[in-house]
Amino acid sequence: MYRFLILFSALFLLISCQDINRTPKPDNLIPEEKMVDVLTEISLLHGAKSYNKSQMEEKGIDPYPYLTEKYGIDSLQLVQSNDYYAQNYKQYKRIYDSVKVRLETLVEEYDSIREMEQRKRDSLREKPGKDSLPIPRRRFDSLIPLRMEKPLPAPVSRQQ
Repeated sequence: MYRFLILFSALFLLISCQDINRTPKPDNLIPEEKMVDVLTEISLLHGAKSYNKSQMEEKGIDPYPYLTEKYGIDSLQLVQSNDYYAQNYKQYKRIYDSVKVRLETLVEEYDSIREMEQRKRDSLREKPGKDSLPIPRRRFDSLIPLRMEKPLPAPVSRQQ
């Protein structure tokens, strides 16, 4: 009886999983390359929103209308395309691997820019080296009149 129950449960499980409703390919499916661009941009926008949420709210910046305008898509098209690609694991993984590579490339670019700017700031902070032109040292200030060490000779009269 126990074996029959296990066999019946396994058979029921296999039969119930056979009728999976797949999402049909939408008419306005976003192409893979464009989907990579959109998902990369979404990742950047989520990062910016989580980092500077208060600043974005203060300035009234809403990133999603920007995204839909930039790529000429609407939210329904994005959701339908995402659902369609999510059902095909290999294709969806390829898309997200491309997104990951792009994000890593952007991080490397921004890190190198940040490093160059840091080097530039550091070079400006360094003490200047010895100048090649000698600067004459003055013992007196040119704005203060000189005191004469010897008094001037008495004026000579013209009557002589």
